[in-house]
Amino acid sequence: MPASSPAPTSTATLAIGPHIVSPPVVLAPMAGITNAPFRTLCREFSGGKGLFVSEMITTRALVERNEKTMQLIQFGETERPRSIQLYGVDPATVGKAVRMIVDEDLADHIDLNFGCPVPKVTRKGGGSALPYKRNLLRAILREAVSGAGELPVTIKMRKGIDDDHTTYLDAGRIAVEEGVTAVALHGRTAAQHYSGTADWEAIARLKEHVTEIPVLGNGDIWSAADAVRMMAETGCDGVVVGRGCLGRPWLFGDLVAAFEGTGAPAAPTLREVADVMVRHAQLLGEWIGDEARGVIDFRKHVAWYLKGFSVGSDLRRSLAITSSLAELREQLDTLHLDQPWPAGADGPRGRTSGRDRVVLPDGWLNDPWDCAGVAPEAELDTSGG
Repeated sequence: MPASSPAPTSTATLAIGPHIVSPPVVLAPMAGITNAPFRTLCREFSGGKGLFVSEMITTRALVERNEKTMQLIQFGETERPRSIQLYGVDPATVGKAVRMIVDEDLADHIDLNFGCPVPKVTRKGGGSALPYKRNLLRAILREAVSGAGELPVTIKMRKGIDDDHTTYLDAGRIAVEEGVTAVALHGRTAAQHYSGTADWEAIARLKEHVTEIPVLGNGDIWSAADAVRMMAETGCDGVVVGRGCLGRPWLFGDLVAAFEGTGAPAAPTLREVADVMVRHAQLLGEWIGDEARGVIDFRKHVAWYLKGFSVGSDLRRSLAITSSLAELREQLDTLHLDQPWPAGADGPRGRTSGRDRVVLPDGWLNDPWDCAGVAPEAELDTSGG
């Protein structure tokens, strides 16, 4: 982050059950992104401060001990608290998954996904579509909280399906009544997907409506300044950072500095960015157990890391098809590595698409209370991206 960071807030803390998160900054679960290697980078830059949530784990896949899922729930030795995000639509399956986590000591915190807007999820009544069915939401939360015992359960959600079918105030109240520890709100509807501007006023309204537990805000936090401003403007108790850290894991160091008032770290040069890129790819290879597969998985991060820098289109394409660490390093070394951090590179990144309508099960909007229409196949059998 550039040195012109905002005036820091007073050092704030966030209680997620017994876990104190200071500063109150959470890495948002992102499918295919927030695996152990990326969480490691973010934690290193933050000095271990903050809460870093796994990518989405489906409850069916967890209960069935799907091989990929069992890898995704592995945490590093220094990761504490261990935070898992679960996706599920069937109360019984969610309950089994939560009890499995408790019985086998797989995590220290469970977050439930009610915010995913992608069609393959909403067309089956999951993700951001589910809170419209209030009784189903309540049943899932009741099973999760009762099965979790002393482990804190939180939820992440959106405003609703669209502007005519908002759900976040009802969902916040149900969460309180069912013993959820904290709620996070992405200030967009499912119909918006990632387009437009996040509605921070909705976060403020939820905070006014839900006073018993912490409320976290999410959406359009592209810099530490945005995080500080969101908390000041909405009164929320913490922030959840998603797309803003894509290709910028050092954002968590900026956030810690802004909240603790220690002075903003210098923005990285391209040379420093390139070093982080190689380390990210290396960590992925070690995690997967194959260097080439790690570098291939890293390819999707290249454009995010290089946003704004002067890099020719041919070299960008070449970097996006590398298959070894040596090749990645060699190609990065051909760049003008002394380039300073580009002006404007702190802005929006990642997906910006919107949708005219949300794909839902037939008759989903007919009755916000009737749970009919949630089919068994809505329980996805794979985790992550």
